[in-house]
Amino acid sequence: MPQILKLNEISPVADKQFPAGYTFSKDAKNPDGIMLRSFNMHEYPLNDELLAVARAGAGTNNIPIPACTEKGIVVFNTPGANANAVKELVICELFLGGRKITDAIDWVKTLKGTEGVGKAVEKGKSKFVGHEISGKTLGVIGLGAIGVMVANTAVDLGMNVVGHDPYLSVAGALHLDNRVKTADLETLVKTSDFITVHVPLTPDTEKMFNADTFAKMKDGAVLINNSRGELVDTAAVLAAVESGKLERYITDFPSDELIGVPNVICVPHLGASTPEAEDNCAEMAAKELVDYIENGNITHSVNFPDVCAPRTTPARIAVMHNNVEGVISKVTSVISENGINIANIIDKSKKDKAYMIVDLDADVPEKVVKAIESFDSVIRVRVFR
Repeated sequence: MPQILKLNEISPVADKQFPAGYTFSKDAKNPDGIMLRSFNMHEYPLNDELLAVARAGAGTNNIPIPACTEKGIVVFNTPGANANAVKELVICELFLGGRKITDAIDWVKTLKGTEGVGKAVEKGKSKFVGHEISGKTLGVIGLGAIGVMVANTAVDLGMNVVGHDPYLSVAGALHLDNRVKTADLETLVKTSDFITVHVPLTPDTEKMFNADTFAKMKDGAVLINNSRGELVDTAAVLAAVESGKLERYITDFPSDELIGVPNVICVPHLGASTPEAEDNCAEMAAKELVDYIENGNITHSVNFPDVCAPRTTPARIAVMHNNVEGVISKVTSVISENGINIANIIDKSKKDKAYMIVDLDADVPEKVVKAIESFDSVIRVRVFR
Protein backbone atom coordinates (compact mmCIF):
# COMPACT_ATOMS: atom_id res chain seq x y z
CA MET A 1 0.00 0.00 0.00
CA PRO A 2 1.15 3.58 -0.63
CA GLN A 3 3.66 5.16 1.74
CA ILE A 4 3.72 8.91 2.25
CA LEU A 5 6.78 10.45 3.89
CA LYS A 6 6.42 13.70 5.82
CA LEU A 7 9.60 15.75 6.00
CA ASN A 8 8.10 18.38 8.31
CA GLU A 9 5.46 18.43 10.99
CA ILE A 10 2.15 18.51 9.10
CA SER A 11 -1.28 19.38 10.45
CA PRO A 12 -3.14 16.23 11.58
CA VAL A 13 -5.92 17.27 9.20
CA ALA A 14 -3.83 15.58 6.48
CA ASP A 15 -4.13 12.17 8.15
CA LYS A 16 -7.86 12.15 7.57
CA GLN A 17 -7.44 12.53 3.79
CA PHE A 18 -5.48 9.30 3.25
CA PRO A 19 -7.56 6.17 2.60
CA ALA A 20 -7.24 3.05 4.72
CA GLY A 21 -3.98 1.25 4.08
CA TYR A 22 -1.89 4.36 3.44
CA THR A 23 1.13 4.95 5.69
CA PHE A 24 1.81 8.61 6.51
CA SER A 25 4.90 8.98 8.69
CA LYS A 26 8.43 10.31 9.05
CA ASP A 27 9.81 6.78 8.66
CA ALA A 28 8.76 5.78 5.13
CA LYS A 29 11.86 4.30 3.47
CA ASN A 30 10.78 4.13 -0.19
CA PRO A 31 7.85 6.55 -0.31
CA ASP A 32 5.33 6.83 -3.12
CA GLY A 33 4.72 10.44 -2.08
CA ILE A 34 6.36 13.11 0.03
CA MET A 35 4.67 15.96 1.88
CA LEU A 36 6.67 18.86 3.27
CA ARG A 37 6.62 22.52 4.18
CA SER A 38 10.03 24.21 4.45
CA PHE A 39 12.36 21.17 4.42
CA ASN A 40 15.21 21.68 1.93
CA MET A 41 15.04 18.77 -0.53
CA HIS A 42 17.85 19.88 -2.85
CA GLU A 43 20.27 17.31 -1.43
CA TYR A 44 17.58 14.76 -0.65
CA PRO A 45 17.72 11.41 -2.54
CA LEU A 46 14.80 10.78 -4.89
CA ASN A 47 13.93 7.08 -4.74
CA ASP A 48 12.75 5.31 -7.87
CA GLU A 49 9.30 4.59 -6.41
CA LEU A 50 8.60 8.26 -5.70
CA LEU A 51 5.63 9.51 -7.69
CA ALA A 52 4.95 12.96 -6.28
CA VAL A 53 6.05 15.67 -3.86
CA ALA A 54 3.42 17.93 -2.31
CA ARG A 55 4.37 21.24 -0.72
CA ALA A 56 1.89 22.36 1.93
CA GLY A 57 2.20 25.96 0.82
CA ALA A 58 2.72 27.96 -2.34
CA GLY A 59 6.49 28.40 -2.75
CA THR A 60 8.49 25.44 -4.09
CA ASN A 61 12.05 26.79 -4.22
CA ASN A 62 13.04 24.25 -1.52
CA ILE A 63 12.27 21.40 -3.95
CA PRO A 64 14.64 20.28 -6.77
CA ILE A 65 12.05 20.73 -9.50
CA PRO A 66 14.29 20.02 -12.55
CA ALA A 67 15.50 16.75 -11.02
CA CYS A 68 11.95 15.75 -10.13
CA THR A 69 10.72 16.56 -13.61
CA GLU A 70 13.36 14.47 -15.34
CA LYS A 71 12.46 11.48 -13.15
CA GLY A 72 8.73 11.93 -13.79
CA ILE A 73 7.95 13.08 -10.26
CA VAL A 74 5.04 15.52 -10.04
CA VAL A 75 5.57 18.50 -7.73
CA PHE A 76 2.37 19.90 -6.23
CA ASN A 77 1.76 23.07 -4.25
CA THR A 78 -1.36 24.45 -2.57
CA PRO A 79 -2.15 27.84 -4.11
CA GLY A 80 -4.82 29.76 -2.26
CA ALA A 81 -4.91 27.50 0.79
CA ASN A 82 -3.07 30.05 2.92
CA ALA A 83 -4.26 33.11 1.00
CA ASN A 84 -6.46 34.54 3.74
CA ALA A 85 -3.72 34.27 6.36
CA VAL A 86 -1.22 36.10 4.14
CA LYS A 87 -3.83 38.67 3.16
CA GLU A 88 -4.51 39.51 6.80
CA LEU A 89 -0.79 39.96 7.47
CA VAL A 90 -0.43 42.26 4.45
CA ILE A 91 -3.35 44.39 5.62
CA CYS A 92 -1.73 44.61 9.07
CA GLU A 93 1.49 45.71 7.39
CA LEU A 94 -0.31 48.40 5.43
CA PHE A 95 -1.25 50.02 8.72
CA LEU A 96 2.28 49.51 10.06
CA GLY A 97 3.58 51.25 6.96
CA GLY A 98 1.30 54.24 7.32
CA ARG A 99 1.56 54.68 11.07
CA LYS A 100 4.77 54.47 13.13
CA ILE A 101 3.18 51.89 15.38
CA THR A 102 6.16 49.60 15.94
CA ASP A 103 8.47 52.51 16.75
CA ALA A 104 5.90 53.96 19.13
CA ILE A 105 5.43 50.66 20.94
CA ASP A 106 9.19 50.27 21.35
CA TRP A 107 9.40 53.81 22.74
CA VAL A 108 6.62 53.24 25.24
CA LYS A 109 8.53 50.24 26.61
CA THR A 110 11.36 52.62 27.57
CA LEU A 111 8.95 54.51 29.84
CA LYS A 112 8.64 51.60 32.25
CA GLY A 113 9.25 52.96 35.76
CA THR A 114 8.98 56.60 34.67
CA GLU A 115 7.02 58.83 37.04
CA GLY A 116 4.05 60.42 35.31
CA VAL A 117 3.89 58.06 32.34
CA GLY A 118 0.71 59.70 31.06
CA LYS A 119 2.37 63.11 30.78
CA ALA A 120 5.47 61.60 29.16
CA VAL A 121 3.28 59.87 26.57
CA GLU A 122 1.43 63.06 25.69
CA LYS A 123 4.70 64.97 25.39
CA GLY A 124 6.50 62.40 23.27
CA LYS A 125 3.80 61.04 20.99
CA SER A 126 4.34 63.76 18.35
CA LYS A 127 7.48 61.91 17.23
CA PHE A 128 5.28 59.13 15.90
CA VAL A 129 2.78 60.97 13.74
CA GLY A 130 1.87 58.88 10.71
CA HIS A 131 -0.69 59.00 7.93
CA GLU A 132 -3.88 57.16 7.05
CA ILE A 133 -4.10 54.64 4.24
CA SER A 134 -7.57 55.74 3.14
CA GLY A 135 -7.34 57.67 -0.11
CA LYS A 136 -3.79 56.47 -0.81
CA THR A 137 -2.86 54.34 -3.81
CA LEU A 138 -1.88 50.73 -3.33
CA GLY A 139 -0.07 48.89 -6.11
CA VAL A 140 -0.54 45.10 -6.06
CA ILE A 141 1.99 43.20 -8.17
CA GLY A 142 0.70 39.70 -8.81
CA LEU A 143 -3.03 39.02 -8.85
CA GLY A 144 -3.13 35.41 -7.82
CA ALA A 145 -5.23 34.19 -4.90
CA ILE A 146 -3.43 36.37 -2.35
CA GLY A 147 -3.05 39.46 -4.52
CA VAL A 148 -6.74 39.49 -5.43
CA MET A 149 -7.79 39.20 -1.79
CA VAL A 150 -5.41 42.00 -0.76
CA ALA A 151 -6.63 44.24 -3.59
CA ASN A 152 -10.30 43.67 -2.77
CA THR A 153 -9.82 44.28 0.94
CA ALA A 154 -7.78 47.44 0.34
CA VAL A 155 -10.55 48.84 -1.88
CA ASP A 156 -13.02 48.29 0.94
CA LEU A 157 -10.65 50.19 3.24
CA GLY A 158 -10.91 53.23 0.99
CA MET A 159 -7.67 52.85 -0.95
CA ASN A 160 -7.22 53.41 -4.67
CA VAL A 161 -5.91 50.07 -5.90
CA VAL A 162 -3.89 49.40 -9.03
CA GLY A 163 -2.98 45.84 -9.97
CA HIS A 164 -0.49 44.34 -12.38
CA ASP A 165 -0.30 40.74 -13.56
CA PRO A 166 0.50 39.76 -17.15
CA TYR A 167 -0.57 36.18 -16.32
CA LEU A 168 -3.89 37.01 -14.68
CA SER A 169 -6.10 33.93 -14.81
CA VAL A 170 -9.77 33.90 -15.71
CA ALA A 171 -10.58 32.88 -12.12
CA GLY A 172 -8.47 35.74 -10.79
CA ALA A 173 -10.16 38.26 -13.05
CA LEU A 174 -13.61 37.05 -12.03
CA HIS A 175 -12.81 37.42 -8.33
CA LEU A 176 -11.17 40.84 -8.68
CA ASP A 177 -13.29 43.78 -7.49
CA ASN A 178 -14.29 45.94 -10.46
CA ARG A 179 -13.02 49.00 -8.61
CA VAL A 180 -9.45 47.71 -8.94
CA LYS A 181 -7.69 49.25 -11.92
CA THR A 182 -4.92 47.52 -13.85
CA ALA A 183 -1.78 49.08 -15.25
CA ASP A 184 1.63 48.22 -16.64
CA LEU A 185 4.37 47.68 -14.08
CA GLU A 186 6.14 51.01 -14.64
CA THR A 187 2.92 53.01 -14.19
CA LEU A 188 2.11 51.09 -11.01
CA VAL A 189 5.57 51.73 -9.57
CA LYS A 190 5.45 55.45 -10.38
CA THR A 191 1.97 56.12 -9.00
CA SER A 192 1.68 53.99 -5.86
CA ASP A 193 2.05 55.21 -2.28
CA PHE A 194 2.21 51.60 -1.11
CA ILE A 195 3.35 48.57 -3.12
CA THR A 196 2.84 44.94 -2.14
CA VAL A 197 4.39 42.17 -4.21
CA HIS A 198 2.91 38.68 -4.68
CA VAL A 199 4.92 36.89 -7.37
CA PRO A 200 7.05 33.73 -7.31
CA LEU A 201 10.83 33.88 -7.29
CA THR A 202 12.10 33.17 -10.79
CA PRO A 203 15.13 34.33 -12.80
CA ASP A 204 12.87 37.07 -14.22
CA THR A 205 11.63 38.32 -10.84
CA GLU A 206 14.84 38.01 -8.82
CA LYS A 207 15.86 41.52 -7.64
CA MET A 208 12.96 43.07 -9.54
CA PHE A 209 13.11 45.80 -6.91
CA ASN A 210 16.52 47.33 -7.48
CA ALA A 211 18.10 50.79 -7.66
CA ASP A 212 16.39 51.54 -10.98
CA THR A 213 12.99 50.49 -9.62
CA PHE A 214 13.35 52.58 -6.48
CA ALA A 215 14.36 55.61 -8.55
CA LYS A 216 11.01 55.44 -10.34
CA MET A 217 8.95 55.19 -7.14
CA LYS A 218 7.27 58.04 -5.33
CA ASP A 219 9.31 59.71 -2.61
CA GLY A 220 8.21 58.28 0.74
CA ALA A 221 6.56 55.15 -0.69
CA VAL A 222 6.18 51.97 1.35
CA LEU A 223 7.20 48.57 -0.02
CA ILE A 224 5.74 45.34 1.43
CA ASN A 225 7.31 42.02 0.47
CA ASN A 226 5.71 38.82 1.74
CA SER A 227 6.70 36.67 -1.25
CA ARG A 228 10.45 36.04 -1.23
CA GLY A 229 13.36 38.07 0.11
CA GLU A 230 15.31 37.66 -3.13
CA LEU A 231 12.76 39.71 -5.06
CA VAL A 232 14.43 42.77 -3.56
CA ASP A 233 18.06 43.86 -3.94
CA THR A 234 19.06 44.26 -0.28
CA ALA A 235 21.74 46.89 -0.86
CA ALA A 236 19.38 48.94 -3.01
CA VAL A 237 16.52 48.80 -0.51
CA LEU A 238 18.82 49.84 2.34
CA ALA A 239 20.02 52.82 0.30
CA ALA A 240 16.42 53.75 -0.56
CA VAL A 241 15.36 53.62 3.09
CA GLU A 242 18.38 55.60 4.25
CA SER A 243 17.80 58.34 1.68
CA GLY A 244 14.09 58.57 2.49
CA LYS A 245 13.09 57.44 -0.98
CA LEU A 246 11.34 54.60 0.81
CA GLU A 247 9.55 55.56 3.99
CA ARG A 248 9.33 51.94 5.03
CA TYR A 249 10.34 48.50 3.86
CA ILE A 250 8.31 45.71 5.45
CA THR A 251 9.25 42.10 4.76
CA ASP A 252 8.34 38.64 5.99
CA PHE A 253 11.89 37.51 5.12
CA PRO A 254 14.42 38.92 7.59
CA SER A 255 18.15 38.94 6.87
CA ASP A 256 21.09 39.99 8.99
CA GLU A 257 21.53 43.14 6.89
CA LEU A 258 17.91 44.23 7.43
CA ILE A 259 17.39 43.47 11.11
CA GLY A 260 17.51 46.56 13.32
CA VAL A 261 17.68 49.07 10.46
CA PRO A 262 15.51 52.16 11.10
CA ASN A 263 12.32 52.14 9.01
CA VAL A 264 12.76 48.48 8.09
CA ILE A 265 10.21 46.15 9.70
CA CYS A 266 11.20 42.49 9.66
CA VAL A 267 8.44 39.99 10.37
CA PRO A 268 9.61 36.40 11.10
CA HIS A 269 7.95 34.67 8.13
CA LEU A 270 4.47 34.68 9.67
CA GLY A 271 2.50 34.84 6.41
CA ALA A 272 0.92 31.40 6.67
CA SER A 273 1.55 30.83 10.38
CA THR A 274 -2.01 30.27 11.49
CA PRO A 275 -3.59 26.93 12.37
CA GLU A 276 -6.32 27.62 9.81
CA ALA A 277 -3.79 28.08 6.98
CA GLU A 278 -1.76 25.04 8.02
CA ASP A 279 -4.91 22.92 8.10
CA ASN A 280 -6.02 24.15 4.66
CA CYS A 281 -2.60 23.53 3.10
CA ALA A 282 -2.27 20.07 4.63
CA GLU A 283 -5.73 19.03 3.46
CA MET A 284 -5.19 20.26 -0.09
CA ALA A 285 -1.73 18.69 -0.37
CA ALA A 286 -2.99 15.32 0.87
CA LYS A 287 -5.92 15.35 -1.56
CA GLU A 288 -3.57 16.16 -4.45
CA LEU A 289 -1.33 13.22 -3.57
CA VAL A 290 -4.19 10.75 -3.20
CA ASP A 291 -5.90 11.75 -6.45
CA TYR A 292 -2.63 11.40 -8.34
CA ILE A 293 -1.64 8.10 -6.75
CA GLU A 294 -5.12 6.59 -7.12
CA ASN A 295 -6.27 8.08 -10.44
CA GLY A 296 -3.34 9.79 -12.14
CA ASN A 297 -5.08 13.15 -11.94
CA ILE A 298 -2.83 16.21 -11.66
CA THR A 299 -4.09 19.40 -10.00
CA HIS A 300 -1.89 22.35 -8.98
CA SER A 301 1.39 21.00 -10.30
CA VAL A 302 4.32 23.35 -10.85
CA ASN A 303 6.21 21.11 -13.29
CA PHE A 304 3.55 19.21 -15.24
CA PRO A 305 0.26 20.41 -16.73
CA ASP A 306 -2.97 20.00 -14.81
CA VAL A 307 -4.86 17.08 -16.35
CA CYS A 308 -7.93 15.64 -14.60
CA ALA A 309 -10.75 13.35 -15.62
CA PRO A 310 -13.21 11.15 -13.70
CA ARG A 311 -12.63 7.40 -13.77
CA THR A 312 -15.39 5.82 -15.88
CA THR A 313 -13.66 2.96 -17.71
CA PRO A 314 -12.04 -0.35 -16.72
CA ALA A 315 -8.48 0.90 -17.29
CA ARG A 316 -6.45 4.06 -17.60
CA ILE A 317 -2.93 4.78 -18.85
CA ALA A 318 -1.11 7.94 -17.80
CA VAL A 319 1.91 8.93 -19.86
CA MET A 320 4.47 11.61 -19.00
CA HIS A 321 6.45 12.67 -22.02
CA ASN A 322 8.53 15.37 -23.60
CA ASN A 323 6.47 17.88 -25.51
CA VAL A 324 7.49 16.78 -29.00
CA GLU A 325 5.60 15.90 -32.15
CA GLY A 326 4.26 12.41 -32.67
CA VAL A 327 3.92 11.08 -29.13
CA ILE A 328 0.11 11.00 -29.11
CA SER A 329 -0.08 9.11 -32.39
CA LYS A 330 2.51 6.55 -31.25
CA VAL A 331 0.67 5.88 -28.01
CA THR A 332 -2.78 5.62 -29.60
CA SER A 333 -1.46 3.43 -32.41
CA VAL A 334 0.06 0.81 -30.13
CA ILE A 335 -3.16 0.70 -28.09
CA SER A 336 -5.37 0.36 -31.20
CA GLU A 337 -3.11 -2.28 -32.73
CA ASN A 338 -3.86 -4.45 -29.72
CA GLY A 339 -7.61 -4.19 -30.22
CA ILE A 340 -8.33 -1.86 -27.30
CA ASN A 341 -10.85 0.94 -27.77
CA ILE A 342 -9.90 4.39 -26.49
CA ALA A 343 -12.87 5.92 -24.68
CA ASN A 344 -11.24 9.24 -23.85
CA ILE A 345 -7.88 10.94 -24.21
CA ILE A 346 -6.50 14.18 -22.78
CA ASP A 347 -3.02 15.50 -23.47
CA LYS A 348 -1.73 18.86 -22.25
CA SER A 349 1.69 20.44 -22.21
CA LYS A 350 3.58 22.73 -19.85
CA LYS A 351 6.65 24.19 -21.53
CA ASP A 352 8.76 21.23 -22.69
CA LYS A 353 6.85 18.55 -20.74
CA ALA A 354 3.43 17.02 -21.34
CA TYR A 355 1.03 14.63 -19.67
CA MET A 356 -1.52 12.31 -21.24
CA ILE A 357 -4.43 10.41 -19.72
CA VAL A 358 -5.94 7.64 -21.89
CA ASP A 359 -9.11 5.92 -20.66
CA LEU A 360 -9.69 2.46 -22.16
CA ASP A 361 -12.73 0.22 -22.55
CA ALA A 362 -10.71 -2.89 -21.69
CA ASP A 363 -7.73 -3.83 -19.56
CA VAL A 364 -4.32 -3.14 -21.03
CA PRO A 365 -1.78 -5.96 -21.55
CA GLU A 366 1.70 -5.56 -20.13
CA LYS A 367 3.21 -5.69 -23.63
CA VAL A 368 1.34 -2.48 -24.52
CA VAL A 369 2.74 -0.76 -21.45
CA LYS A 370 6.26 -1.92 -22.32
CA ALA A 371 5.87 -0.67 -25.89
CA ILE A 372 4.82 2.80 -24.72
CA GLU A 373 7.68 2.90 -22.19
CA SER A 374 10.13 2.16 -24.99
CA PHE A 375 9.40 5.39 -26.88
CA ASP A 376 12.34 7.80 -26.61
CA SER A 377 10.21 10.79 -25.62
CA VAL A 378 8.32 8.99 -22.85
CA ILE A 379 9.40 9.73 -19.26
CA ARG A 380 7.04 7.59 -17.20
CA VAL A 381 4.02 5.35 -17.72
CA ARG A 382 1.46 4.34 -15.09
CA VAL A 383 -1.52 2.01 -15.39
CA PHE A 384 -4.72 2.22 -13.33
CA ARG A 385 -7.13 -0.69 -13.19
